Amino acid sequence: MKQKIAITSLSSLSALGNEPKTIWQNYLSQETFITSKAFNDKDEFVATIPAAVRGQLETLRQSDPKYKALDETVLMALLVSRQAVKEAGWQEGDDFGINIGSSRGATQLFEQFHKEFLATGTTATLTSPTTTLGNIATWVAHDLKTTGVEISHSITCSSALHAILNAVAWLQSGMATKFLVGGSEAPLTDFTLAQMKALKIYAKEPHAYPCQALQLEKTSNSMVLGEGAAVICLELGTTDRALAYVSGIGYATDTLEHNISISKEAECFQKSMKMALGTRDAAEIDVIVMHAPGTIQGDLSEYKAIQKVFGNRLPLLTTNKWKIGHTFAASGMLSVELAVMMLQHNQFIGVPYLDVQTAPKKIEKILVNAVGFGGNAVSILLSR
Repeated sequence: MKQKIAITSLSSLSALGNEPKTIWQNYLSQETFITSKAFNDKDEFVATIPAAVRGQLETLRQSDPKYKALDETVLMALLVSRQAVKEAGWQEGDDFGINIGSSRGATQLFEQFHKEFLATGTTATLTSPTTTLGNIATWVAHDLKTTGVEISHSITCSSALHAILNAVAWLQSGMATKFLVGGSEAPLTDFTLAQMKALKIYAKEPHAYPCQALQLEKTSNSMVLGEGAAVICLELGTTDRALAYVSGIGYATDTLEHNISISKEAECFQKSMKMALGTRDAAEIDVIVMHAPGTIQGDLSEYKAIQKVFGNRLPLLTTNKWKIGHTFAASGMLSVELAVMMLQHNQFIGVPYLDVQTAPKKIEKILVNAVGFGGNAVSILLSR
């Protein structure tokens, strides 16, 4: 990278809540926020946002007649974006770009409209505009009244980190000086749960921690879906307001062996991590926040990739999916949030059912990984 890029604010909502103090306190506990809820007449493990946060979404929905027709994925993006921009001190009418990714987009509305169509043979007037993926960034831009570029995209579960890649390109090219990036996902629907179960990757064992992410000796898949959204404000250069810096980026795509899997040693992650490291010594990395979706092959292949890149001197390894589930497109940015908080508090947050790892006296650099269907890996290097 030509120049470091500052993260000047961060806002999220997930099963952990949407207040930074509460989120950090919840990370300090060994409690999982995965519960069970009925889908298709059967209880399934999921991670839902708290009732108070859902109330805020409903208040937002009722605040503008145009917002009443929006999918919850869009409303979540609006809520976190408002907070992030406020904390960054950006003003209405500022020229900043927006890039918010979503793996599935307006899932809830799409399923609702499709059911209505099957039952009646007709569909509502706003079906098309409210279910297009592009309406996430455009509604955020409308709400914040920015004059910058608006980008929405789906690159499956690495969508939020791909948004960072896009922003870095715009910022370092001189085409923008500020960018709002992130991901939003509301995937807890009957059809989406059925899809994950059809892939035979969903958790079904009654463990104390239903999602056994990063447990490399598990004998059954344990992915659990969660809902959430997270965004960060990025600004070019150094500033006293920085929470952390994006100091390296990497990306790569695997040669697919199967429609849903990455290679056995995750060559895409090997390449993306090496690119993010650049000329740095691998020993400089203190922590890696892994993608680790809780599947047998997904967790193990990423671990093998880390071994290939870092050899016998592995950084501390962690993930948050055992606690908040897999939030698809938002997951990478929620991992960034965990990384930023560990840098701010100089405290490592591990996985409670794994062996305790000895943390360094000071955490300086953290690598964040994400990958999705299609083997599209991204690695982001964060530093103090």
